Amino acid sequence: MKARYKFRFYPTDQQQQLLAQLFGCVRVVWNDALAICKKSEKLPSTNDLQKLVITQAKKTEERVWLSEVSNIPLQQSVADLGVAYQNFFDSVKGKRKGKKVGSPKFKKKTSQQSARFRIGGFSIKGNEVYLAKIGNVKPIWSRKLPSTPTSVTVIKDCANRYFLSFVVEVERIQFDAKNQSIGIDLGIKTFAVMSDGSKVESPKYSALDRKIRKLQKKLARQPKVSKRRNRTRIRIAKLHNKIADTRKDFLHKLSTKVVSENQAIVLEDLNVSGMVKNRKLARAIRLQGWREFRVLCETKSERLNREFRVISRWEPTSQTCSCCGYRWGKVNLCVRSVLCLNCGTEHDRDENAAKNINKVGMGHRHDSKWTQRQSQTTSVASVNEVSRITAPSGR
Repeated sequence: MKARYKFRFYPTDQQQQLLAQLFGCVRVVWNDALAICKKSEKLPSTNDLQKLVITQAKKTEERVWLSEVSNIPLQQSVADLGVAYQNFFDSVKGKRKGKKVGSPKFKKKTSQQSARFRIGGFSIKGNEVYLAKIGNVKPIWSRKLPSTPTSVTVIKDCANRYFLSFVVEVERIQFDAKNQSIGIDLGIKTFAVMSDGSKVESPKYSALDRKIRKLQKKLARQPKVSKRRNRTRIRIAKLHNKIADTRKDFLHKLSTKVVSENQAIVLEDLNVSGMVKNRKLARAIRLQGWREFRVLCETKSERLNREFRVISRWEPTSQTCSCCGYRWGKVNLCVRSVLCLNCGTEHDRDENAAKNINKVGMGHRHDSKWTQRQSQTTSVASVNEVSRITAPSGR
């Protein structure tokens, strides 16, 4: 299976100018090819687009400067456009899983810039990486590459940071897990509650988020063509990167621990797009990265030969007793602890949901006590029933 290894590097002033020229040429080729595709009734092939926007464009006075950079990233930009259109068509037809993919858009100068080099456009020489018509750059090697990379992407983010992203082939790792399975209930303040009773607190993003909101108001008042607006934009981008880096580090460490210690990982299919419609919780939900955590767990499970399962969002995991299987119905979110009248067990709301997620995911919908009971109660618990629901505690 393939994986990406990303390293930061610091180019010289001359290399920054050459990279800016390369990013501009890649962006222009993409935009020219996209403009042709939008005007055409039938989508042109990749070879035809490369002839139009690269080969023939170099012979014109307006695009003669395309010959000053390497031809490999330009060709790869047109090829990526074809892949983007194919993903869009597959998403419309329902062949592509996951969230719907929109049609390709024009690239902006202020957005993240990237250029991809295939084999022949780059080479690794010791601690340095040679890029065609750029020179040797020295990334910060935080770890070794497991195999020879097939491509490298040069990235410049909105905060003017430079990265090298290598695509390498990695082997599957096999070792025994400590636990058979685990169910995980995701939340906001407590990011994850495990079926074994452990809880993981989410990093605090509120302070940085307040700074971003304040700077965004300042950005809206500044003229669009001004140096101060550009400085404010970079400050906002740096704060966004700080939040993203903190969240990514937290999610990587948590997903690695969960996947390495458990043979089967069970999550709930959350309707995030519907949950963010709540204006009071939308911003906090978006900062958590629940989808990113699910993708990381799924990818690492595949590499470590683990089972990754997702249960339906309609399973009443927070409405059912994990001990006897009795269903008490919906309970207000402010209630964090529930007492089951049927078996007399007091449950933490999130821990009880995590245990039910684990049982449903492993094929055991209810505990054995449910089938062994002589009398089965069919009434649904009332939210106001004091004997069943204990006092709420902060989450």
